[in-house]
Amino acid sequence: MSEFKAIKWVSKKVIMIDQTKLPWEEVFLEISDYREVASSIKGMRIRGAPAIGIAAAYGIALGAQGIEAKSKNEFMEKLRPISETLSATRPTAVNLFWALERMNRVAEAGESVARIKVALISEAQRLDAEGEAAERKLSSYGDELIEDGFTILTHCNTGALAAGYGTALGVIRTAWERGKKIHVFASETRPLLQGARLTAWELIKYNIPFTLITDTMTGHFLSRGGIDCVIVGADRIASNGDVANKIGTYNLAVPAMENGIPFYVAAPTSTIDISLESGDDIPIEERSATEVTHIRGVPIAPEGVKVANPAFDVTPHRYISAIITERGIVREPYVERLRKLGVNDGH
Repeated sequence: MSEFKAIKWVSKKVIMIDQTKLPWEEVFLEISDYREVASSIKGMRIRGAPAIGIAAAYGIALGAQGIEAKSKNEFMEKLRPISETLSATRPTAVNLFWALERMNRVAEAGESVARIKVALISEAQRLDAEGEAAERKLSSYGDELIEDGFTILTHCNTGALAAGYGTALGVIRTAWERGKKIHVFASETRPLLQGARLTAWELIKYNIPFTLITDTMTGHFLSRGGIDCVIVGADRIASNGDVANKIGTYNLAVPAMENGIPFYVAAPTSTIDISLESGDDIPIEERSATEVTHIRGVPIAPEGVKVANPAFDVTPHRYISAIITERGIVREPYVERLRKLGVNDGH
């Protein structure tokens, strides 16, 4: 397939594919206001932890271009609310805060307003390129865990739509491109159907054979001996190896262990937050009730029904066979080995 990028910087604009329109339409948004970048993150027109980080970086760069300031101090004062607007979009994916912190450090180091504006564009593009390189590298490491003939279960979307190259889906993609005959089981991923809409769309583009199943079917297939491993992504990983990922991930990890099936997490080191002792410290985003009561605007539940809609759950480290990063494959004891990677120490 031809390469595509979910988000990129072109002529002082942020160009991103509107993922809420997929798979029915391939609509590219041309964004010239950082507030629209923030709205796109919150509205999940751009989503996936690595892609959210890139979007935030480009949002800072975009907002900076519109600042009129006579001094660096005045510029930094006006940059602060831009950063705050972007940081308030989604609380769980740590890549967002990591990217904003990195962009703010570049701004602080700048000597003049004009140079800071240029430096912020360059830094966002550098962060984008580094992220894609990291994903390609972790995908190569992850390929070592995939044998020819494997059937792999994955959850949510972790491909190029969610990152530069892909994390969990990047591992699958690399294995396929290296000639391994694999088959993928993709769960639909309620309530927004990222698996059915986005992962299926990407797998078709890559020509990778797959079967789409509902989330409630995963235990059935894990118990019947046809799944060789589970690979998922992550939105935040605590220092002890606990992983926050799309809601429904924990539902896969427990039956995977029960049936002796390896459960792998693929994520760049920017997703690891060693300032958190465990998954209990990870903030879990609660999203709108309408995501559960409606599908594409069509009501599927009685009006006024009480709804809970956490966007993520936490899988304890004891269920995780390995964490695949661009710096290698990490196994227990995670507390010791994740720190040795030299990853994030707070945001």
